[in-house]
Amino acid sequence: MKQSKIIAITGSIASGKSQVTNFLKQLYYKVIDSDIISRDIINEREVIEKIKSYFGENLYSEGVLDRSALASIIFNDREKRDLLDSITHPLIYKRISEKIQEYKREKIVFVDIPLLIENGTKSYGMNFDEIWLVYADKETQIRRLMSRDDISYDYANLKISSQMSMEEKKKYADIILDNRGDLDELKDKVLKALNRLNK
Repeated sequence: MKQSKIIAITGSIASGKSQVTNFLKQLYYKVIDSDIISRDIINEREVIEKIKSYFGENLYSEGVLDRSALASIIFNDREKRDLLDSITHPLIYKRISEKIQEYKREKIVFVDIPLLIENGTKSYGMNFDEIWLVYADKETQIRRLMSRDDISYDYANLKISSQMSMEEKKKYADIILDNRGDLDELKDKVLKALNRLNK
């Protein structure tokens, strides 16, 4: 049996990555969402105990993590962010691999990984056939984030500036889906990328 093509989809905050993955799902492609896997893992007993041990008991209420409290702890602390990653990432990668195996009959499988490039493409323990980057310039990201989260320009700018720049990410991408336009334009670009893959 021919092996599935594994395509990583990445982007940055408010770049429109979810628009791409939602469209792919509408087209009946399998999309593995690393954020959903992460949310599941972070409420498993083994992970709960480690997070309580390193970050404090008060982060959990009735077994459910206060994600915003944890985010505020790691936001400007690289060491703590790396510590959290060391707890969760091996389990996330394992689940992604299991899902890929589950979908092995599919011609193409997409894996949605927001921080793929920041973490290093090889750190996921798998080889991606292609990396698709959903791109938007910084001002577009800021405008969208302000609207989506009802936050100030300065706070939106701070959140975006804390991530690797889109211009840097472009260097690692095989396909760049420019999402500075409207949704129909983005869908056309996705269809063109799919047609090339399916040849």
